[in-house]
Amino acid sequence: MTRKQKRLSVIAAGLAFLGAATGLTFYALGQKASFFYMPTELQATTLQPGQRIRLGGLVEAGTVKRGEGTQVSFSVTDSEKSVPVTYVGILPDLFREGQGVITEGTMRPDGVFAADTVLAKHDENYMPKEVADSLKEKGVWQDQPAKSGS
Repeated sequence: MTRKQKRLSVIAAGLAFLGAATGLTFYALGQKASFFYMPTELQATTLQPGQRIRLGGLVEAGTVKRGEGTQVSFSVTDSEKSVPVTYVGILPDLFREGQGVITEGTMRPDGVFAADTVLAKHDENYMPKEVADSLKEKGVWQDQPAKSGS
């Protein structure tokens, strides 16, 4: 092998390694991706069985029911549609009816969202932009006036 051939083979091997590493990284990220939906969008979408998603909106008033132990059921709404949610675990301190919430989990065949993670938000400053924008478009979420400093 000439010096030029050795150099080209090292470069080709390096490029092949980088390509394989990039491909594996994108594959791994694709497996962990959770798509975000509002209740109206979710009911218009066909999901694959077991597909992980994020469901966001407001906790519907009058739907929070506590079960045995740490089991809780409630509905997430965007003022047009509601999705029933079940969750087993300790809810965040800010969780309450009428407040913003993001749940992560899977949709069961019976139409109930089985959440394994619940994040409660108290205003749009901490809510994902997509949730806040969607709720503002529907007229459900109002901007809070800025607090003046003392």
